[in-house]
Amino acid sequence: MLASDWINQPLVKRIREKIIKAPRFWKRAVMMSLDVIALIIALWASYAIRLSVWTPAITSERLILAAFAPIVAIPIFIRLGLYRSVIRYLPEAAIWTIIKAMLIATTSWVIIIFLMEMAGQGIVPRSVPFLYLILGTLLIGGTRFAAKWILMSGTGLRRDEEPIFIYGAGPAAAQLARALRGHGNRYVMGLIDDDSANHGRDIGGYRVFPSSDLPSLVDRYGIQEIVLSMSSIPMDKRQAVLARVTGLGVKVRSLPDISDLVDGRYIVNQIREIEIDELLGRSCVPADAGLLDQALAGKTVMVTGAGGSIGSELCRLIIRRGPEKLILFEANEYALYRIEQELLATGNHAVVPVLGSVTDAKTVARAIQTHNVQVLYHAAAHKHVPLVEANVLEGIRNNVFGTLTVATVAATQKVEHFVLISSDKAVRPTNVMGATKRWAELVVRQMAIEARDKQKKQVFCAVRFGNVIGSNGSVVPLFKQQIAKGGPVTITDPDMTRYFMAIPEAAELIVQAGALSAGGDVFLLDMGEPVRIGDLAENMIRLAGFNIRDSKNPDNGIAIEVIGKRPGEKLFEELFYDRKNAKPTRHPKIMRADSAAIASYDIASWLRKLEHEIVAENEEQARKVLFALISTDESAGQAVAHS
Repeated sequence: MLASDWINQPLVKRIREKIIKAPRFWKRAVMMSLDVIALIIALWASYAIRLSVWTPAITSERLILAAFAPIVAIPIFIRLGLYRSVIRYLPEAAIWTIIKAMLIATTSWVIIIFLMEMAGQGIVPRSVPFLYLILGTLLIGGTRFAAKWILMSGTGLRRDEEPIFIYGAGPAAAQLARALRGHGNRYVMGLIDDDSANHGRDIGGYRVFPSSDLPSLVDRYGIQEIVLSMSSIPMDKRQAVLARVTGLGVKVRSLPDISDLVDGRYIVNQIREIEIDELLGRSCVPADAGLLDQALAGKTVMVTGAGGSIGSELCRLIIRRGPEKLILFEANEYALYRIEQELLATGNHAVVPVLGSVTDAKTVARAIQTHNVQVLYHAAAHKHVPLVEANVLEGIRNNVFGTLTVATVAATQKVEHFVLISSDKAVRPTNVMGATKRWAELVVRQMAIEARDKQKKQVFCAVRFGNVIGSNGSVVPLFKQQIAKGGPVTITDPDMTRYFMAIPEAAELIVQAGALSAGGDVFLLDMGEPVRIGDLAENMIRLAGFNIRDSKNPDNGIAIEVIGKRPGEKLFEELFYDRKNAKPTRHPKIMRADSAAIASYDIASWLRKLEHEIVAENEEQARKVLFALISTDESAGQAVAHS
């Protein structure tokens, strides 16, 4: 009978399963007993080989030395972790730990021999310790790897299990460890915790290790993944924890807060990849439910660009706040279909899809008038900097005149609240996209002035913020695709910095800012600290479990390739023209730009000039007019601010 056939016998399978399911205490006791026997056999074989006899004479001195061999060795084996390893997942690198343990144990035993010889208790042949080291290593290592082969062979589903650590020692971590015993292909080797009071303890049958030992533990156990139990980790320490684990060359995943899970039975399915916004360490402020309801509850709301990244997230938020009706205005047919189906799947909501362009005044007017829209979020825009730079006329037509069209119709149809979604690129813009967004802000401000002068109860405002993580055209999904393909990850300039915010947080802040507006405001969202693009790329590579290929590590990992700045790109983005002029609001993450620092001039005449160049399709002149207003705006604004 072949060895593989014997291993697959039903009786052997049952015995193997009983061994696997046995308590860890008894497994360790059995391993220690086997090691004691192995060491005694190694010592007997050493004497037998040296003396060339199968039955070496048994003397009292040899019995004492035979007793000392395991007495000295077992504590050393315990200290070096030979009994903490799960035999099924014993990595090949463990042989070096076994050799080290046997070398220390043999050296300690030789010291005892030397002391006994000095006391006149007999002489041990000098080759015996050398033979004992070799034979002991073979037996200790051989029994472990043989047991690993027997336990892993023929087990089918258990063969693909991955050894993992759970970072955290709280209730969620213990619950996850228990749940993983019968689900999926992960096997928990232990828990990692920063609290020294937990180190060395067993929680739920799993040993708790200090985080400082992570590098050696990953090598010792062949760890392939670390799952962060974030509910066990205080918010102020998460950044340090993520920085510690992302450089280990293993996959890093996360378990949400236990309070976010509806039913603990599904805790295994809640393990997810670390989101890049967690790595950025942004502190989120809970949304003000009063502001959200004030803006949305029972209202007829329209979102332009409803199928885009920000537009679709706004729609998800709006539908949760119980509007009377939600109008989805979108030029992309597939994007409109997708968001409509997603929203309809969440319940019986009044969702109306409208296919059309924001530059088509009749379509916009029909949508607003037919449904009596009360609140309008204008998110439709061309936002990809290089593409808009290469298509100047279309960028101006959509971003400037599209905003003018929607805002003018909104004013005519007595829409109560109009909120423009702007960009940090509108501050001192160096590219067409940023310049068009600044024009859009000025158009909306002009509408607010006209509404105030005519004493209309209409609010027009703009909300300005930076990049949202995972949006269409963002570097984050691009980096993910490049990492999935094995690299390289391409960056324009490693020292380039950008502001980042999670899409759901941005959507909540946009709605709350709109509710705070008295008209004519430009709101600025607190984006935290700017992120260096080079650091972002490195962190995403490490989060995926890869090393960075560079001059120090040329043979493996994922390389980062610098391709240079694209046309119109700035090295640094800004949220403020002058931070001193930003005033706080009742929400700690929302600031208001001081309108006193904004110059007043005839925006209508500038629009006529720009429209003339668009109709003439004179791209160069259109660009000049576009940036001429920006220069005038900045110069006049600075003069007003210093007056």
